[in-house]
Amino acid sequence: MDPNPHIETSHDELHLSNNEKKRHIIHFKHAKDFHECIESIKAWQATAHEKSSFQVMNIIQAISCPAHAVPALIPFSNNMSIEEDIPLHLHAQMEPGYEYSESRDVPFPVNGQLIPWGVKQVKAPLTWNKTRGHEIKIGIIDTGVDATHPDLKTSISRGVNLLFPGMLPNDDNGHGTHIAGIIAGASTRKGILGVAPQASIHAVKAFDRLGSAYVSDIIAGINWCVENNMDIINMSFGMKTYSKALQNAVEQAYKAGKIIIASCGNEGKKATVDYPARFPQVVSVGAITQLNRIAPFSNKGKRIDIYAPGEKIYSCWLYSNYNELSGTSMATAHVSGVVALMLSTKPTLKPLQIKRVLKQYAVSLKKELTASAGQINARRIINAITKPRVQPTKNKVTRRKINKS
Repeated sequence: MDPNPHIETSHDELHLSNNEKKRHIIHFKHAKDFHECIESIKAWQATAHEKSSFQVMNIIQAISCPAHAVPALIPFSNNMSIEEDIPLHLHAQMEPGYEYSESRDVPFPVNGQLIPWGVKQVKAPLTWNKTRGHEIKIGIIDTGVDATHPDLKTSISRGVNLLFPGMLPNDDNGHGTHIAGIIAGASTRKGILGVAPQASIHAVKAFDRLGSAYVSDIIAGINWCVENNMDIINMSFGMKTYSKALQNAVEQAYKAGKIIIASCGNEGKKATVDYPARFPQVVSVGAITQLNRIAPFSNKGKRIDIYAPGEKIYSCWLYSNYNELSGTSMATAHVSGVVALMLSTKPTLKPLQIKRVLKQYAVSLKKELTASAGQINARRIINAITKPRVQPTKNKVTRRKINKS
């Protein structure tokens, strides 16, 4: 395929639609066509007075671009497949009465540090004598992180801004900072402690200040996490519509050994799980309340692998503040933290093993008779994977010497 006709015939229509919301993901069947097209795009952008918004997704051999009219791409249909680039949203709810710019005034203990109820509920503090998630790399695909927050300064490492390449992945919404605090809050004086205080947080800014993103942004985020060797990918968001491109990206990350953890959704449906949590390669997370009941807003069903605290979760917020949010987003962050504790204890664990251990050592939700999954329990998990295996003793057979006479 000669990619130049694609650039020439579709450029005007694509350029005209730069400010439109509708976008498309174009997947190339052959690597040669994919790379030739990218080179042509780069060559065109180097000489063009105005640039169209193209996004390269190496992990699935595809590009994303705004598309005013798909027919311009039809001549190349034998060498590519096209799907609409779908918008998706975060899985969190603001507590009534709190604006995004405000913080919730929660009294801190005398010693200045607070362990939020969710961190206690998953029994993380009971494992800290063995592990605190040291050096486990967690990619948080979200709204970015406020790296100046005092509880996150020691946890934040290099990230990426996919919306404004070259700029820092600063949080302009609050959601990503809240997630980071749950996973790896590490206050030294006054502040909060997260599930895995020594884990390394890598902010992957794919969502805008309103908490919206496109599938292509998520795929680009997954691509970055794989290329930069993240151990865990936290995805506290979802959508109802299936995307083959997103599934392909998740499958590639899974094959690369990445543990992908995603929220199931906040619609309170009994048999519905959002994508990407619905994919079998992903650890699907539902939310529970402080009373160990499935949260009313949490989706339910057999597709959920594990439940974790998600109601009125107190964590970091913008401008060194703190706030309470509820949602399966928050539950997902607790699970990512526990998985970090697991990996720092036993780095050889594979994604499938992680999911099996999470489910095997979960605590049954006795008050929820219809729940097929249990509540995550870090203490049980860490005790199980650190327990030395008893080697079977071989029975010694004693032989008597027989004297021949």
